[in-house]
Amino acid sequence: MSASPLVGVVMGSSSDWETLKAAADILTEFGVPFEAQVVSAHRMPDDMFRYAEAAQARGLRAIIAGAGGAAHLPGMLAAKTPVPVLGVPVASRHLQGVDSLHSIVQMPKGIPVATFAIGGAGAANAALFAVAMLAGQDADLLDKLQAFRQRQTDAARAMTADLQ
Repeated sequence: MSASPLVGVVMGSSSDWETLKAAADILTEFGVPFEAQVVSAHRMPDDMFRYAEAAQARGLRAIIAGAGGAAHLPGMLAAKTPVPVLGVPVASRHLQGVDSLHSIVQMPKGIPVATFAIGGAGAANAALFAVAMLAGQDADLLDKLQAFRQRQTDAARAMTADLQ
């Protein structure tokens, strides 16, 4: 999406885009430059390793990695880059993403992957987490994040009126 992305949004298959698009939508809303691509841990491991190894030098500050099934992508990326990896379990047909959640969250000591909820909510939260990380050094982005949170608060408060 941008010549100088700050966040990579990667997935093991194009079918994962339905879930990861929620991350892309949040990043777009906040004006955070990102790139999105398929980097399969199993079908294109050399490409995945190259992506991870080059991430920091290319200026990426976070990688949001969505994966279903065996869900090795986030952990393998984290093993090959110092850039924080934010793992998003993608719901699978048979186990609804619980298998992916367990694969991503159970990283061995020393190779952390921040793990989010299964599906679109997790993808959106991973993007919001990336925004919060970036906002620590970007006052404009921090203002946008605070305004976003205030809108959520206002919307939640307005729900009470709907109950009357």
